[in-house]
Amino acid sequence: MCQTALITGISGQDGIYLAEFLLARGYRVIGTARHADCARLQFSSALIGQLIVEEWDLLDQAKIFNLLACHRPGEVYNLAAYSSGTGMYDNPADIGEINGLAVTRILEAIRQTDKNIRFCQASSREIFGEAIESPQTENTFANPRSPYGAAKLYADAMVRIYRQRYGLFTCSAILFNHESPRRRQEFVTRKIAHAAASIKLGLSDELRLGSLDAQRDWGSVGDYVRAMWMMLQHTQPDDYIVATGEMHTVREFCEIAFRHVGLDYRDYVREDKDAIRPNEPFPLVGCADKAKNVLGWSPQIEFEQLVGMMVDADLTLLGASLKQ
Repeated sequence: MCQTALITGISGQDGIYLAEFLLARGYRVIGTARHADCARLQFSSALIGQLIVEEWDLLDQAKIFNLLACHRPGEVYNLAAYSSGTGMYDNPADIGEINGLAVTRILEAIRQTDKNIRFCQASSREIFGEAIESPQTENTFANPRSPYGAAKLYADAMVRIYRQRYGLFTCSAILFNHESPRRRQEFVTRKIAHAAASIKLGLSDELRLGSLDAQRDWGSVGDYVRAMWMMLQHTQPDDYIVATGEMHTVREFCEIAFRHVGLDYRDYVREDKDAIRPNEPFPLVGCADKAKNVLGWSPQIEFEQLVGMMVDADLTLLGASLKQ
C-alpha cells in the first residue's frame, strides 16, 4: 500500500513542487486549499489527475479531524500561511490565526487521531527578524520584527511542545528565501526575471526596484521541499535550518537575469529611492550544517542556474502570449 501525504496550502509554489516530488516517489497526495476550484487552476492537467484536493478553512477544527480520519495520511506538511514579503504586516490578527493558531489545531488533531502521523511545519527565516548574529543557526536567538515572523515563531514553539510533551514526530523546517518560476510576481526575484524576459521581447523598457544592494540567501524551491521530506524520513524528529549559506545582492540577481538574455541590466534597471528599506543589522543568511550532517541534505541548484530557470520560464510564458 502506498504512503499517503497531506499537504496544506498545496496551490502555492512550495505545495506544487512538493506534490510533484511526492507523486514521483509513489505517494498518494491529498492537498487542501481554501477554495479548491481556484487551487486547481494552478495545476497542470497531468497533476490534477493525480491529486485529491479538499476544501478546508484553517480555522475549522472539525474539518482537519475529518480529513485525517478519512484519508489516514502518514505524513502531513503544513505549507498554508499568510504570505511573507510585503504582506508581513497586513491583518496581524488573521496572520496570528492562520500562521500560528492553525498549526496548533493541526497538531491537536494529529494527537487525538493518530500519533504515528509525521508532521512538518514550514517555518521561516523571519523568526530571526533583527538577528543578533550571522549566519543564523537553529540555536540563534529568535527576534521577529513582524506579525508574520511572530506567528511563525509561535508555531515553532508548539511544534517543539507537541514533540516533547506528547512524543509526536514533529519538525520545523526553518526556510530561508527560496524561489522558482512559480514565484508570484510581487516578489522581487520574479519581478526581475519577468522584466528581463519582457524587455528582451520588446514588451517593456524599464524596471524600477528598491535597493539593489539588499542581500538575501536565495535557494531553489525544489531543493527545499526535498529537505522537508528528508526530515520526515529520519529516525528522530527535530528542527532544521534550510538555506544555501550564500548571500547575493539584488544587483547580482539583475546582472545574471539580464545577461541571460544578452542585455546589460544597467541600461534598464532604475533604483527607486522611496522603496529602499533599512538594511538588517546582521544579514539573514542560514547555516544548514545540521541538515547536511544529520539528514545528508545539501542544495543542488546553484544561484545562477536558478536565475536562468526563472528567466527562461518567463520567456516561454510571454512568448506564448505573443503568439495568441
